[in-house]
Amino acid sequence: MTAYAIANLRDVAMGPEIETYLRLIDETLAPFGGRFLVHGARPEVVEGEWVGDLIVIAFPGLVHLRQWYASDAYQSILPLRRDNSSGPVVFVEGVSADHRATDILAT
Repeated sequence: MTAYAIANLRDVAMGPEIETYLRLIDETLAPFGGRFLVHGARPEVVEGEWVGDLIVIAFPGLVHLRQWYASDAYQSILPLRRDNSSGPVVFVEGVSADHRATDILAT
């Protein structure tokens, strides 16, 4: 099942460290089948409040996602993002193409 790394980044300090992070992150994703679906977008807010940028990265599954995040390649650049932005990062597994809202009632 496809899995997603989702970040709501705020207070991004654009500078040399973030630029280096951006230049290197794609190389860390490739071995794990990761790819950006949304990167740095400012969502159109229709309910509630939103602050910051949205990032969504898709992976073939949670195992791939977790392996990427724990990889030496990603861990070596992670401080560049953490030290220059704030906000939550979450991992979530998607649903199948035939999923219906009522499917969660069966669990």
